[in-house]
Amino acid sequence: MIKEPLNILVIEGYARESRATLAASGMALASDLYKSMLLSIAPHANIDIATPADPDAALPAGVELKSYDGAAMTGSNLSVLDSDNPSVIRQVDLQKEVFAQGVPSFGSCWALQVGTVAAGGQVRVNPKGREMGFARKIRLSDGGANHPLYKGKAQVFDAFASHEDEVISVPEHAKILSGNHVSSIQALEITSGKGIMWALQYHPEYSTGELASLIRCREERLIRMGFFSDSDSLHEFTRKLDILQDDPQRKDTAWELGIDSDILDQGIRQLEVKNWLESLVVPNIRH
Repeated sequence: MIKEPLNILVIEGYARESRATLAASGMALASDLYKSMLLSIAPHANIDIATPADPDAALPAGVELKSYDGAAMTGSNLSVLDSDNPSVIRQVDLQKEVFAQGVPSFGSCWALQVGTVAAGGQVRVNPKGREMGFARKIRLSDGGANHPLYKGKAQVFDAFASHEDEVISVPEHAKILSGNHVSSIQALEITSGKGIMWALQYHPEYSTGELASLIRCREERLIRMGFFSDSDSLHEFTRKLDILQDDPQRKDTAWELGIDSDILDQGIRQLEVKNWLESLVVPNIRH
């Protein structure tokens, strides 16, 4: 547990309309998931939330970006390939400013892609298709095995995932830290301007219950994409996820889904976030 009173900005990746849709489906907002995750590791942190996908978004009155010890960006249903979308442009520009002002940053999924584009890299639609539910057998690269992001992490692990785009060209000075058979880049260290970003393609902020809600929210699409044969099979899968949300010790259900402690143990699942806070944010405390 981190005792320092950190000052952290959480950057919500979803636009207002999409946030409303998720909330109506019973899902927590991405920024709330991030806030809860950060406070579970650093309970004395002050967390502000920004929504740059919205045209009227602004930082809290009287607060400057450079006053934050760290910035963490959530996932999103947007795509950086939609480069004319103002909601995308504003987020890429904000990440550029985070780099320029030297604020240590972190993020998952969408954030990895935003950070990549902001620093000069490239993203594409993954020709292998969507990675959904669990990213299997993520393996640390040679650089990742000795990188502080992965201090204490297993060489190979599974994680929550939901994405269609992938990084194909890393920015200058970036380091590939992990990958798997679906996405060769599952984590990057991106150095740009005065800043450093540690970003993941997967979702440490998810739980089995949140994944179940996400799958139910996208039921028709996932059946159409072939992840489930029909509605009954989808709901049976999410029922098992909900069982593990209520009781992570249910060995039988975990075995049926093929998941282990790297998914079910919050400390293991969110170790990268703890390492980011300890390695980059605590040393950057500005107050």
